[in-house]
Amino acid sequence: MFILQNHRTSLTRIQQRYPGASIIDVTSKGIEPWIHFSPFYPHGGIPVPFSPGWNSASVEGIWQGLKVFERADVDTSRFANTTMKNLKRTVRTYGKVLGHRAGVSGQELLPYLTARQQIYLPSYQWVLENCLQEQLAELRRLEQQHGTVILLDYETNSDLNDSSKPLSHASLIIRHLT
Repeated sequence: MFILQNHRTSLTRIQQRYPGASIIDVTSKGIEPWIHFSPFYPHGGIPVPFSPGWNSASVEGIWQGLKVFERADVDTSRFANTTMKNLKRTVRTYGKVLGHRAGVSGQELLPYLTARQQIYLPSYQWVLENCLQEQLAELRRLEQQHGTVILLDYETNSDLNDSSKPLSHASLIIRHLT
């Protein structure tokens, strides 16, 4: 069984609630090899949706790079960022978010949930299928060995249609595994 828990929950509390479980931090603060599950991790070569010929180092680079603000359009430099830092683009700097562009040269601005479905999910799915097969196999092995595997993430929203909170990428890992 795979369970999603907030990264900020104390390990003692998680261990009391799930004795013997394997606890894996899949955030950008995680350790090798689990940090590879972070959307910030620079796998490289990730196809940018709606953008033939464009690739990104990370899923977060795609998400931030295609975001359009009142005072800023697409920022393709986010695709090349391999540092796991300085990827986010904020309303404080650029003004209100207008949507996500449907591709580097696209004319259409996608609303948040549509962008999640058509940009974020396919990009993260591509990473799961093309970059993380060994790690996914290890998670399955840990589940067989321990019965329960806890995945720690900063976000715990697993509802693809809930736009009130960011989506948990750990929930996508669990969805993929089950």
